[in-house]
Amino acid sequence: MRNRVFSGSVYLLGTLATAVVTVLALPVLLAPPAARGWADRHRRRAARLLGLPGDGRSAGWRNLAWALTHIAVGIPLGLAALMCLGNILVAAVAVSLWWAFPDGERPTLFPFLDVRVDDWATALVGGAVQLAVLGAAARWVLPPLARLHARLCLAVLAPSARERLTERVDVLTRSRVGVVDAHGAELQRIERDLHDGTQARLVTIAMQLGIARESLTDDPEAVATLLRQAHETAEEAMAELRTVLQTIYPPILADRGLDGALTALAARSGVPVRFELDDLGGLPATVEAVAYYVIAEALTNITKHASATRAALSVQRPGDALSIEVTDDGEGGADEARGTGITGIRRRVAALDGTVRLHSPPGGPTTLTVRIPCS
Repeated sequence: MRNRVFSGSVYLLGTLATAVVTVLALPVLLAPPAARGWADRHRRRAARLLGLPGDGRSAGWRNLAWALTHIAVGIPLGLAALMCLGNILVAAVAVSLWWAFPDGERPTLFPFLDVRVDDWATALVGGAVQLAVLGAAARWVLPPLARLHARLCLAVLAPSARERLTERVDVLTRSRVGVVDAHGAELQRIERDLHDGTQARLVTIAMQLGIARESLTDDPEAVATLLRQAHETAEEAMAELRTVLQTIYPPILADRGLDGALTALAARSGVPVRFELDDLGGLPATVEAVAYYVIAEALTNITKHASATRAALSVQRPGDALSIEVTDDGEGGADEARGTGITGIRRRVAALDGTVRLHSPPGGPTTLTVRIPCS
C-alpha cells in the first residue's frame, strides 16, 4: 500500500508537470513525430503504473486527442494531488513552527475554514486532524485517481482494429525474417559441425582401414594398431554425431519429457536453482524443444555472465500458453548486444509467436520472462 501511495502521488505530480508542458508545447506537438514520441512516452508511463505491457504505437489523430485529454484531465488531477500533499506539508509546519511566524502572518489549517494557528492547542489538535484527513486522502484517493488517468491514457491511445492488424502483420513479418535467418544459421552450423568433425573422422577411419587392408599379409602387428585406431576414431565420430543431434532435438526430451529434462538442467546448473514446475500437461514437441533451449541458455548465461549465487526457475501453464520465468541475484545490466544469447532466445520464441521480456537493471536482479503459445 505504501508503495502504491508513493507511486500514485509521484504519477499525479508528474502528470501535472507534463500537462503544463503539453500546453506550452502544443504547437510543436502538432507535428506527427513529436506527438508520437510524447504520446509513446506517456503510454509507457501509464502502463508501468498499471503493471501492463507498454508496447505498441498509436498514430494520427489519437496522439492529438490524447494531448488535449491529458491537458483537460491531467491538470485538475495533478492540482488535486499537489493541494493534498502541499497541505500535508503546511500542516506539519503549522504544528511545529507556528510560533515563529509574525502575529498577522501565522499559518492556517483547513484553508476553506480559515482556521488560524495562534496557540499550541489549535496547532496540535487541528494539525493532527488535518494530517489525518489529508493522509487518508493521499492513501485512499490519490492512487485510484492516478490509475484512472493511466487507464484513460491507454484507452485514448489504444489502436484501432485495423492498426492492430497492421502492427501484427509487421511483427509477424519481422519474426519470419528472424526465423529464416536463424534457420539458415542453424543449418550452416550443423553442416560445419558435420564437415569439420564427423566427416573428417570418417575420412580418417576409411584411410586407416584402407592401409590396414593393404598391410594385412605383410605386417599383422601394424594392422592391429590401425584397427585399434580406427575403432577409437569411430567412437569419437559417434560422440560428435550425438552432440550434433542433441542440438537439433535433445534426446532427453524424448526419453524423460520436459519435466525430467528441466529437472536435469536445474540439477547440473553452475549455480543453485530453486525449481518450481506446475503440471504442464501435453505440450507440442516444438514448444518443448524451444522451452528447453530457452531455459538451458538462460541458466548458461547466469553461470557465465551474471556473477550470481542463486537462481529461480518457474515454469507454469496459465491457460493455453507456457510461461517461463528465470531470475537470478546477479549483478544485472544484461545487454543483448554483448552476445549473451538473448537474441537467439528471442528468435526461437518468435518462431512460435511467443514473447520475451528481459528486466535487468544494473545491480540486479535479472528476470527473463518468456511466454509461448501452446495451441
